[in-house]
Amino acid sequence: MTQPHSGTTKATGTAAFSKFIHLLQLVADSAEPLTIPQLTQLSGYPRSTVYRSVGGLVSEGLLVESLNGEAYQLGPRLVQLASRSWDRSELRLVSVQALQALRDQTNETVHLAVPSGDRMVYIEKLESTSAVRMASYIGSSVSMHSSSVGKAYLAALGEPERQALINSLSYERYTENTVINPTQLAEQVNIVEQRGWSVDDEENEAGIYCFGAVILGAKQQPVAAISVSTLRFRQAEDPIQAYVKPLLETCKKISQRIAQSPALADSAHIW
Repeated sequence: MTQPHSGTTKATGTAAFSKFIHLLQLVADSAEPLTIPQLTQLSGYPRSTVYRSVGGLVSEGLLVESLNGEAYQLGPRLVQLASRSWDRSELRLVSVQALQALRDQTNETVHLAVPSGDRMVYIEKLESTSAVRMASYIGSSVSMHSSSVGKAYLAALGEPERQALINSLSYERYTENTVINPTQLAEQVNIVEQRGWSVDDEENEAGIYCFGAVILGAKQQPVAAISVSTLRFRQAEDPIQAYVKPLLETCKKISQRIAQSPALADSAHIW
């Protein structure tokens, strides 16, 4: 019997895996469980492919049926895997004490985010003690063009890589303040590079103003970013003193810890 070419087998397996991941991402990004027809429409895959893939994901505990049995949501095994990854994140472990100090000093919500493609993913969130809560959560992501963490990360990249990423972004508008033009974003990022910190002026979520700065790894490359998020109406009279200076000190402290740890400094992906 003729065996299939290894390259063809690998390509087929990769394509199937990509479909699984895409379907999982659609379910994860949805506020409500999704039905097979909804997943078919959102994914663009044939209904038979979606049905077969969802069945495989359910059998592995990565998806489960909703209470009414007509839709699907994330399963316990996926949550367990994500929890283990989060708990063992080297970047989070080396950062958490400094992040807690930053939250306590500013009394505002603090996020730690890492790049993932053209977005930034939150791997830690420490809430403000105020009664108002933000919609973000650990594992959620934000666009680079609309977030302080994204603009801080972009500003720390080398010019060719930065411009290529800026040109490739999907410029979705979230509020009336969202920048949806690559040229305007590039101008903002140049300012961030010069002064060392970024802002999200109600660009991602109405009423929320954020300050961002980058964490540097080996060879001074950006590996993550931190934001301090405050409600616009209660922002401190001197935001530089209240938020930016503590933020920059925290990023510097974590960057130094990374540099002093050979295991972290030598790793390209430390989260």
